[in-house]
Amino acid sequence: MQKGFDIKNTKSEGLYIVLISIHGLIRGKDLELGRDADTGGQTLYVVQLAKALNNHPDVARVDLVTRRVIDSSVSNDYATPVEILSDTLRIVRIEAGPEEYIPKEQLWDHLDNFSDNLATALKAEDILPDILHSHYADAGYVGAHISNQFGIPLIHTGHSLGRVKRSRLLASGLTSADIEERYNIIRRIEAEEFTLAVAERVITSTHQEIQEQYELYDHYQPEQMRVIPPGTNLKKFMPPTGQELDDPLFDEIVKPLKEPDKPMILALSRPDKRKNIVALIEAYGESPELQTSANLVIIAGNRDDIDDLDEGAQEVFHELLVTIDRYDLYGKVSMPKHHQRDQVPMFYRIAAATSGVFVNPALTEPFGLTLIEAAASGLPIVATEDGGPQDIIGNCENGFLINPLEPSTIADALRRVLDDKTLWHRLMKKGIEGVREYYSWDAHVKHYIKVVKPIVQHAEILIRKPLQRRSELYRDRIIVSDLDQNLIGDNGSLKRLSLVLRQHRKSTGFVIATGRRLDSALKLIKKLAIQEPDILITSGGTEIYYAPKLTTDVHWTKHIDHHWMPHRIRELLKDIPGLKKQPKSEQSRFKISYYIDPELVDIEEIHRLLHQEEHSVHVQVAFGQYLDILPQRASKGMALRYIAEQWQIPLENVFVAGGSGADEDMMRGNTLAAVIANRHHEELSHLEDIEHIYFATKPYANGILESLDHYDFFNLHKDVNGETSHA
Repeated sequence: MQKGFDIKNTKSEGLYIVLISIHGLIRGKDLELGRDADTGGQTLYVVQLAKALNNHPDVARVDLVTRRVIDSSVSNDYATPVEILSDTLRIVRIEAGPEEYIPKEQLWDHLDNFSDNLATALKAEDILPDILHSHYADAGYVGAHISNQFGIPLIHTGHSLGRVKRSRLLASGLTSADIEERYNIIRRIEAEEFTLAVAERVITSTHQEIQEQYELYDHYQPEQMRVIPPGTNLKKFMPPTGQELDDPLFDEIVKPLKEPDKPMILALSRPDKRKNIVALIEAYGESPELQTSANLVIIAGNRDDIDDLDEGAQEVFHELLVTIDRYDLYGKVSMPKHHQRDQVPMFYRIAAATSGVFVNPALTEPFGLTLIEAAASGLPIVATEDGGPQDIIGNCENGFLINPLEPSTIADALRRVLDDKTLWHRLMKKGIEGVREYYSWDAHVKHYIKVVKPIVQHAEILIRKPLQRRSELYRDRIIVSDLDQNLIGDNGSLKRLSLVLRQHRKSTGFVIATGRRLDSALKLIKKLAIQEPDILITSGGTEIYYAPKLTTDVHWTKHIDHHWMPHRIRELLKDIPGLKKQPKSEQSRFKISYYIDPELVDIEEIHRLLHQEEHSVHVQVAFGQYLDILPQRASKGMALRYIAEQWQIPLENVFVAGGSGADEDMMRGNTLAAVIANRHHEELSHLEDIEHIYFATKPYANGILESLDHYDFFNLHKDVNGETSHA
């Protein structure tokens, strides 16, 4: 039986807080960050939080509770039942399951054991905690049980959520069965629902995290949520000391630069398409003024040979190098091949010492940790208007938000900062002050205490709204729409459709399927404030992305890359009368796009020619004037069926709104389909007699709403209790 903590409170008054973080390897010093998937950011966060809380005058005692591990493959530190960090701060290790170190996915069967042993330890104490604070779903499950058993208020931080994790895993090509077998995802999501049903408050890093993740849960309560950004280590990230330009790292950075004394525009990210680094180079390349006033420094991971990187990183570096070459930026751009993690603070300080700017042009940025680190280091910032940067710049007032899809806005913001030294100094000073006020651990704990104290004092009681738990754990239906003309043309009806989609987002996924490239589609979605889709099918069905981070479905990419020889196809069709290549902005890796003159072009002849040359491809025509050639396995319809299979949603539960020839294979078969009035087109006139294809009488989003009513879509497959179930 687990014994008591054997801890004595040396502070006469104040809060007693118990933090629970079960998985991974936790100790008070020399954290083994990166040792495995379970010992990373959360491990660092809970240790830093525990130490920061312990330094607050209103806190009497802090215990960080984790799992005890007795295993010769790891340090004996993790076998110590109680690790004393100070008179009022300890790490307490609870026995649960096997002694050896096991991954978090294998802990679920042992969490009840953990709960009982923790309860026994708490009962052996002279005093119960004032607050329990659980971290991640496993600790949430334990914390909710302990909270119910002892009546102790529970605070929860999810760190990541199961529903979003499942989306990412599906994007990697794993099936639902594979995901369940490897990750116990159902138990995780059920634990998260249970935790939300019990917790008094849920702490998140950003408002976007609430909107895009927690709102998907049945037990989500808006009044329960509190945004408290994690703290930053200000001893590590600090302004320049005056020695930075003498550091060997500076010499390494400026080695390829013709004028090394210019200010640096610094970008630091993984080589990931979503980080949108190419747009930054384009902005720099299009601006002679920027090239005159500053150098561009890009830190994009480590590489020896680009050909040895994964396909996604290879594609990014190819684009970066091609763009640098296109604008002839040699001698103006530095992109070091290697760097160490502990050099990152010096990168910031060197850039600040040159009176530079930090820029984050990512398409999506849930939090923006690099922005906080850069600001703490004395760098003004220019950042995407998506997600976390809105909060950071709103709080610190130390930079400018840009539209990551419009390179001109990036260049304008950078010039604005670099050309005005008075402004640069003001933004630099505000950034340093703002990080201390909002993003230091002192600031975090100050806000934290303001949140939890009224709960302990029973001064703030969470009034929960009535909730109805759905019988289905996952979404069981999908609404799919083309982008152009379906969703564009009537802002009033679009707002009504968006409201309907938000009302049903827990049960219904929203998918946009378009012939546009990702950047073009996102630009239009942003411009018209269209409801963010859960899944985005782009480039005619050759690319699939998942919200909230635009995660690429790499399995789909590999699946369609079958006998695809785009260079030979372009060569074959280059002299066909009436065919004209669309601009580069409309081409992509798996889509070759042409304008066609219907008076001159015989589509069947193009089919015959491609077949004759043994090209297995998919040819589709839209609006009688656009021709796309895709891999044989790719189309909007094939992408949609792949998604339905991955998400285990019957096609009978899939509604499709379309209207051009490119949409036809989505509409045929077992889906519920509608041709919207403004898009009645001769390409689809032959479908009018098909029973399950409805021809709407209203245009634009009104036509989609009309069609959803026609099918009574949200009431499909109701059981006798009125609850939704699979078909």
